[in-house]
Amino acid sequence: MKKRFDIMVMGRGFSVLSDKGDEYVERIVQYINERAKEIGEASENATASDIAILVALNIAEELFRVEEEKENLELMLTQSRKME
Repeated sequence: MKKRFDIMVMGRGFSVLSDKGDEYVERIVQYINERAKEIGEASENATASDIAILVALNIAEELFRVEEEKENLELMLTQSRKME
């Protein structure tokens, strides 16, 4: 069952639904806020919107990289099983 969470991301309040627990949602919020802080500190003139877009692009890149690594590991596992 989904639970409503009131979260703060980049200083803005949001209400979100999740079927995950409190700690899981808190970890995600913390991760996003940390990434936003890093990007904001590295980008002197970036607006909040710019930072949010850069955070999204960085996280999407991480996701694509992890998916590619997963596919490679699955391929290696499949090939290993064929050799047995």
